[in-house]
Order: sequence, then C-alpha cells, then structure tokens
Amino acid sequence: MRFILVCAASAALLLSACSTTSPDVIKREDAQRMSNVLDGVVLSTREVTVEGSQSGVGAAAGGVAGGVAGSTVGKGKGAIVGGVLGAVAGGVAGNVIERGATREEALEILVQLKNGERRAIVQAKGAEVLAPGDPVIIVTTGGKARVVKAPRS
Repeated sequence: MRFILVCAASAALLLSACSTTSPDVIKREDAQRMSNVLDGVVLSTREVTVEGSQSGVGAAAGGVAGGVAGSTVGKGKGAIVGGVLGAVAGGVAGNVIERGATREEALEILVQLKNGERRAIVQAKGAEVLAPGDPVIIVTTGGKARVVKAPRS
C-alpha cells in the first residue's frame, strides 16, 4: 500500500515538471534556433492562472494505483469489486492531482511595439519583474513567444 502511494506521489511530481510557460525555461528543441525579436514597451501586467492539463496520465496512474489498492480489500468477488471501485476512485483522484500539479500562476503582459501595434502574451512569472514603462523584447520561436527586459544599449 505504501509503495502505491509513493508511486502516485512520484507521478504527480513528474507531471508538475512536464510543462511550464516560464520565460526562464527554454525547451531543448528551441535551442540553437533563429528567433524573431520585436522591441516594445510594457503597457500593463496582470496576474492570471494557466489552467492545469488533463493528458490522461494522472487518471491512468491513479486508476492503476487505486485498482491495485482496492483489490487487496476482501477476497474473491469482494477483491474484484474493490479493485474496480479503487480504479475508478484512483482515476478521478489522479486526474485532479494532474490538473493541480500542472496549474500555473502567470502574467498577462500587454506590450506596445515600436510601430504602434499591441501584443498580449501570457507567460509564467520569471526572475525578472516587468512593470509598465519597461523596455522589453518579445522573442518568438516556433510559434511561441516570451517577453524579457530589453538589453541595455
């Protein structure tokens, strides 16, 4: 039983490490790629929450753990019923854990470009604090964008 709980907790930790929108984390496949860069100024920022994902991994892991745990209750048909009920409950719990583990606090940043156009980008809070009036650059790679403070000239 303890082993099952450790496995479920490990799965939740792995899920939380799977994805981020942080401007400080670059995916391996985006390294050594040419990126487009736009200059702009921060107009405003506001805190938002990026909803957690439901890939099915959490539900599957929880279902297996719950099924194994439930099957240890009783004997014969009782073990079968316990396994089925445990699998259903574990699947639901695993899904909830996955959504919570992949949920992320973020910022919506409104930027005015030098040509007057405006862009809104949502990204996780990074090491840099962005405030209205800050000169920034928008770096776009592979269809994804991030906002960072502009380097000093």
